[in-house]
This record gives sequence, C-alpha cells and structure tokens, in this order.
Amino acid sequence: MSYNKRLTALITIDSAIVLLSIYMSHFFLNPYAVAVDTSIIVSSLILLSSHHLFSYKLNFYRRAWRYASLEELAGIILIVSASILLTVVTQLIVFNNIYERALIITWMLHIIFMGGVRFSWRYYTGAKLLKKKTSSGKRTLIIGAGAAGRMIARQLKSSDESELYPVAFIDDDRLLKQLSISGITVEGSMNDLELVIQKNQIEHIIIAIPSLKQKRLNEIITEAKSFCEDVQILPKIEDVVLGKISINLIRDVSIEDLLGREPVQLDVDSISDKIEGRTILVTGAGGSIGSEICRQVSQFNPKEIVLLGHGEFSIYNIEKELIGTYPHISYPTEIVDVQDRERMFEVLTKYKPAIVYHAAAHKHVPLMERNPEAAVKNNIIGTKNSAEAADAAGVETFVMVSTDKAVNPTNVMGATKRLAEMLVQDLDSRSKTKFVAVRFGNVLGSRGSVIPLFKEQIRNGGPVTITHPDMVRYFMTIPEASRLVIQAGSLAWGGEIFVLDMGEPVKIIDLARNLITLSGFTEEEIGITYSGIRPGEKMYEELLGENEVHNKQVFPKIYIGKSADLYIEEIQQLLTDYSNVEKTVLTDTLLNLANNKLLKRKDAIIV
Repeated sequence: MSYNKRLTALITIDSAIVLLSIYMSHFFLNPYAVAVDTSIIVSSLILLSSHHLFSYKLNFYRRAWRYASLEELAGIILIVSASILLTVVTQLIVFNNIYERALIITWMLHIIFMGGVRFSWRYYTGAKLLKKKTSSGKRTLIIGAGAAGRMIARQLKSSDESELYPVAFIDDDRLLKQLSISGITVEGSMNDLELVIQKNQIEHIIIAIPSLKQKRLNEIITEAKSFCEDVQILPKIEDVVLGKISINLIRDVSIEDLLGREPVQLDVDSISDKIEGRTILVTGAGGSIGSEICRQVSQFNPKEIVLLGHGEFSIYNIEKELIGTYPHISYPTEIVDVQDRERMFEVLTKYKPAIVYHAAAHKHVPLMERNPEAAVKNNIIGTKNSAEAADAAGVETFVMVSTDKAVNPTNVMGATKRLAEMLVQDLDSRSKTKFVAVRFGNVLGSRGSVIPLFKEQIRNGGPVTITHPDMVRYFMTIPEASRLVIQAGSLAWGGEIFVLDMGEPVKIIDLARNLITLSGFTEEEIGITYSGIRPGEKMYEELLGENEVHNKQVFPKIYIGKSADLYIEEIQQLLTDYSNVEKTVLTDTLLNLANNKLLKRKDAIIV
C-alpha cells in the first residue's frame, strides 16, 4: 500500500473510532435519548479535529504498526488525552460546562479502540510471519538471555529479512531456567548445550554475550562448533549500549576471535591533527597493509593520499574502493618501483607529502631465502631510496613498516628489514625529517600469510600443512597493524622503533585446528601434516632484542626499542658490491650485519 492510500485509510479508521467513542459514551449515559444535542456535535468536531492534528504533529500516521510496542501505546494515550483536554477547554468556553462522565468514557473507549486496531495489525502480521518462519526458518539457539539476547530474539521474530527462527535460549543464570522470554524458553545452561541442541533440532547458534572475555568466548565457540556448524556472534558491548545491535550486525565467527587475546584498540583520535587537510603518501598502497593504511588514514579527512605501488591492478582496485567510499578526498596514483631512485625523488618532490608510510617490501621468508638479491633491492635499496627522497622533499614524518623477524634475524627477509631500520635510524640523525620504524608480528589475512594458505588447503579437502608442532608466532589483525603504523607517526620524535604489545604468541598448530573447526570440519576429516622447518625460519619470534629492550610504554600497548649499533659504512659497502657477490656469501653477510657482527671469512666482502 502506498503512503497516500495508507494515510487515507488511517484517517478514515480514526475518524470512525472517534465518532463511535463519543456515540457509545452518550449511549451508555442516556440510552433512550433520540435527539442529538448541540454539545455532542461541537464536542465531536473538536475531538475529531484535535485527534487528527495531534496524530499528524506526532507523526503517528507514519508509524510502522507491525512493530508496535509500549512506546506506541504511550503515544496513543498522549494523543487521546491531549484531544480530550482540548475538548474540555472548548466545552468550558462555549457551553460554560464540562461533561465529565461522557468525556471520561469517551477517553477510555478512544484508547481501547485505537490500541485494539493498531495492535491487532501487529498481531496479525506477526502471526503470519511466525507461521512462515516456523515452517521454513532455520531453528536457532541463542546463547545468552541478557539484554543483547532478548533484543536479537525480538528482531529475529519480527523481521521477514532473516531466515533465522529463535526456538530456545541458553543462559548460565539459574534463576532464568525454564522462564519464557519473548515467547522463548530458557532451557538450561552451557552444561546442557548438547541436550538442548538435540531436543530442539538446532540448525544455527548465535552467541549473544558481547561482554564475554576472549578466553571464555573461545571456549564457547569451540564447544558450539562441535555440535553445530553455523555459529555467529554479536559485536562488542559498546554497540549494545549505544543501541546499534540489529540482526544485520550478527557476524560469522572469524579466526580473529580465536587469537587468545583481546584485539588491541589504539587511540586513533589523537592523530587527526597530524593528518586532516594534509597530503599523505603510502608506498606499497596496493598491498594488504598499505591498502588498510589508506583506509584508516582516509577516516581523518586528509587533503589527498598518494597511492604509490608497483602493481597496477592492486593500485587500481584500492583507488576504486577509496574513491567510492571517500569521494571528497583526492587519490592520485603513481605506478612506481621503489627501486627506481630517480622516479621516487620525482614523485616525492612533486607532491611534498607531510607523512610517508613506507609499506612496500618483499615479506615472504622462503622466497627471499632463495632470492637474496631481490630482498636487498626491494627492502634495503627501496627503503633507502624512499627515505632519502622524503628527506630531500622536506617530509615531516617517515614511517617504515618493519617486522618482528628483524630481531636477531635468521633469514634474509628479516636481515634486510633490520638493515633498512639501521639506514632509517641513521638518516634521522642528520635530517629534519622524523624517521621511525614500526615492528609487528604476523598479520592475519595478509598476502602470503598462513591463514589464506590454510583456508585453501581446507577447501581442497586437506591436509593442512604446518612446519613444526611447537612453532609459535605473534599475530595481529590487518586493522591493528595499520593503526599501529598511523599511531607511530603521531608519536614520532625521530629514530624510534615502535613495538606493539601483542600479548602471548600463538601456536601455529592451535591456529590450524581452530580454523578447521571454524570451517565446519574435524581434524580427522581434514588432517594435519608436518613439513619441517623451512630455511631461515625460527621456532619463535621476538619483538625486541636484548640490547634494544626499553620497558616504558609511550602509549597504551606501544613500546619503543632502544637503538642498537648501526653499521652504516658496512651497509653502504654491501649495497655497492652485492650484485657481484656469491649468493651464499651475500646471505651470510646480511645475517651477520643484521645481528651486529662482522664477518671473519676470507671471501666475505666485509672484513
């Protein structure tokens, strides 16, 4: 029904209700009266006009009555009372008399008829929808009968957009057991989970306890997944408090939910004055970290973000996404290889950005073991070119994205990142630009990370391959990593290595098992095999070396590492001669320099 037709129908129905209420009130008081008194006609006209006036002013003709609640009932009482009050004033002025009994009966009948008509519509549409959901909806169990659980239950029952049909609650509050909430019974606690699922033929589970600590949430997810493949969770408690929860915000359980720690939330508001209205440049802008940095920075309304990268398709994709989301921000694109020194100077001089986020790098450990020359070119020379171009262009802050593998490195990738850190720290000592580096661990979901590989192996039926059962790593999400990089730029004084407190490291085998469970399989179905530690890999990672440890936090969850000795002359010599050096010698040289050692071998290029 169109709005105009609906409005006409409501006005007609309400007019009939007002007139019927007045007639019945006078009939109850004087059932044998034949003539219509003038006072009745005047009162009817005033009551009818005022009812429509107040209904229109309070937007009562725009209400969706299929979702009527106590708020609508209170509105009905307000409109009827205001209309009666206006009629009382009119009677007093025109007739110098108030017909109290008639008005009291009219007031009661008016409310009963209005509420009855509107709430009967809610009951009719609700019953119709409930019948449809009962026959075709997915039978859903809600874990948590608190405020969030009750809200979700009501929305699922009243929404025709969701295929979920709530049939039972589970809650550890013993006082709620066997009580009915929104027509749904609390059938037990978590100890009764398997029994409740079997009894009610549950096909879907929603965990509606947003305030749960991560450890307990992990336990509930794991247990729920063992009985039901489809498990979803609600957002954080802030969204419940702010009234943001809706069925559209229920999300699938993700691997981030099983990290074993709370996600790190950084104070992104403190950096707005550093970014708003300014030019920002991001190298490697098409990569997983670089593109997320662009998304995060865009929230602070910079004048423009220069998207610099080597891969044209990835730059095209992030440009298209950002323009669609933030059309008021300019996104110039530059297809440039950071190894191209002349072009890097040209681009930095052209845009003169206030901040450069240097995310371009080769990060895959085994590949860089086999291609140390490529690692040197991209990670060291590329960083050197970018940093020196930033210095020449008068950039305020240069933030280099580094890695925990730069600490006591045993692989080429980590060694090149450590040497790049040294170059950046050295340049900071003689430049007006503030140069800093940011270290973090493995990023979940980034290109080349273990999660996409595990997912692909599970899709192919397994097995999932891991290197060693005792292998552990620090993990963080892409937004966490990107926020840390941006936050470091706002905290920079120059020369620092920023490190995020990433909690406890996670065993790779636990990550693999959790991902198998989240995908709806068992470890027996998919299988896990061990491939052995690859060249350059360590059993565990570190965020700071012994000679870098600085225990003071400069910001919640952020630390600064002390500067170690810088072998700048040796690094410069390495960059001059690396292309003529045997691959094994080059690898040894990189590792020794990164670990603050000088080579003693005769065939070494550094003695």
